[in-house]
Amino acid sequence: MTQTASIFLSLSIALLSGLLLSRLAKLVNLPAVTAYLVAGVLIGPFALGALGLPGIGITSDQIEGFGIISDLALGFIAFSMGNEFRLAQLKKIGKQATIIGIFQALITTVVVDIALIALHFAMPETLSLPAAIVLASVATATAPAATLMVVKQYKAKGPVTDVLLPVVALDDAVGLVVFAISFGIARSLNSTGVSILSIIFEPLLEIVLSLVLGFVMGLLFTFCEQYFHSRSKRMAVTVTFVMLTVAVSCIRFEVGGMHIGFSSLLACMMLGTVFCNFCEVSEELMDRADRWTTPVLILFFVISGAELELSVFADWAVVLAGIVYIIARSIGKCYGANISARMTKCDPNIIKYLGITLLPQAGVALGMAIKAIELGPDGAIVRNITLFAVLIYELVGPYLTKMALTKAGDIKAEGRTSARPETK
Repeated sequence: MTQTASIFLSLSIALLSGLLLSRLAKLVNLPAVTAYLVAGVLIGPFALGALGLPGIGITSDQIEGFGIISDLALGFIAFSMGNEFRLAQLKKIGKQATIIGIFQALITTVVVDIALIALHFAMPETLSLPAAIVLASVATATAPAATLMVVKQYKAKGPVTDVLLPVVALDDAVGLVVFAISFGIARSLNSTGVSILSIIFEPLLEIVLSLVLGFVMGLLFTFCEQYFHSRSKRMAVTVTFVMLTVAVSCIRFEVGGMHIGFSSLLACMMLGTVFCNFCEVSEELMDRADRWTTPVLILFFVISGAELELSVFADWAVVLAGIVYIIARSIGKCYGANISARMTKCDPNIIKYLGITLLPQAGVALGMAIKAIELGPDGAIVRNITLFAVLIYELVGPYLTKMALTKAGDIKAEGRTSARPETK
């Protein structure tokens, strides 16, 4: 079997396994995104993929080659998140979402810092101080992909959802800043020859450049869209600019000893924000883009499930630190959202349920963990604990999000969902 045939066969099996398992998940009232992740685990390198049979599962080597799918899917997810920053919407909940987004992230960092530093002093051989500090900053990040999939699947609509999506989007920016500061402190604890200015300044510059890139691309997108009138061509223009923004975001270069790069999540989010505020038909095009990207998103979550490394369960120190991290982060997110929602006088359902919806964690946290590898042995600990937490959060988080939105009244009882005609 040729390499091309093997890749397409693996992708088709990944897509089919995700779809079939989503039907089983529906029977037990679980979100589809959980089914996709479980499907990825089952066909991944630690299950069927370990057999090494072509087309049966996904191997570790194939996962590296599927990175382009993940990059594209995250680009469209971030683009959709930009739709939540319409000026008309922000006038209503912008102040509340901003305060909650920043405040709950900082509270989470403090709570996790206290818990992990205490673990360090109690069991110094299990967790070092630099690793504890970096892990606390990783705790700020959430998983916009999983959250958005749950919202779309159940057509969630209401006060909690209105605040949730902007808060999740803000988490990435806040998380990057907190991580930059914490990472700089950790590096200074391990070495005296590191430029703290560059460590802190590089992520801040990345945020600014990413937003500028997204803003420019958004203006170009809006300008080009008006020259096309058929729905299919306007849809093609939408896909083109999301892909173009992701492509430019992958560029990395060095200036004066500083590493300059972009965040595709922030750039694509700004692309969507500018487009939805400047284009009169943006709602229609974004809705059509959501339909077009469904297979890509399913593949993204199945591949994400395959990437989860079950080997982290073999190290008791990682499991112990991971449990402490998960408990502390959950407390920080829930109480941080509760306190900040009370401060901004939000709807009672937002105060009660928003924190639970912020528990899923994945992409951005994993990106931070990969960056932390530069710390050496401490970075490896950060990566393994983050992988353990992501595995738990991604499998449980979407269900908790759905449960919270249902109790808040944002998810209504489903009516008839089949597109097939009814037969008597």
